[in-house]
Amino acid sequence: MTSYAVNPITLKANVEAALGGLVKTSVLALGELTIVVDAANYFQAAKILRDDANCRFEQMMDLCGVDYSTYKNQPLVGARFCVVLHLLSVSLNQRVRLKSYAADDLMPVMPSVCDLWSSANWFEREAFDLFGIVFEGHNDLRRILTDYGFIGHPFRKDFPGIGNVEMRYDAEQKRVVYQPVTIEQREITPRIIREENYGGQAS
Repeated sequence: MTSYAVNPITLKANVEAALGGLVKTSVLALGELTIVVDAANYFQAAKILRDDANCRFEQMMDLCGVDYSTYKNQPLVGARFCVVLHLLSVSLNQRVRLKSYAADDLMPVMPSVCDLWSSANWFEREAFDLFGIVFEGHNDLRRILTDYGFIGHPFRKDFPGIGNVEMRYDAEQKRVVYQPVTIEQREITPRIIREENYGGQAS
């Protein structure tokens, strides 16, 4: 028996009914449903989306951080850091995007959803490593893509393109050492070479 995807309008109605007053905004665009909830309701909303009979989002396909500080080159309006979940219901053949903004821009903290979906483990570590979003309740929140001695969070919009520190092997100390970046920023203007009659004959 073939399982067909739920009509997006029906999905929107079912998700809004399940979440009730937890929904801050609900937008259906290009056939995709995006739900925004407050950080305080993030874990509860995620649990409902997993367990509600009309939702049944058994799988968390993706979790990522977003830095909205210079989004679309516009001034920041609202909170800076956002956590985005992409959820899939295999049994009902439907998807939803859940977004929640951390309340504090200086110290973004969100609840971990590892207890709901074990697949969130490495995704949350990545969001912590790259954006500095701390996930409360995560039992092994440490860097996953950058080195342990790395300083800063490289996906933040204000992170310098050349980084803050560099790593090298010191032969005298016989170990890896960290030091301030020694690369000098410079503007490189390409040299243009013009050849007369290139590609054809002289007129």
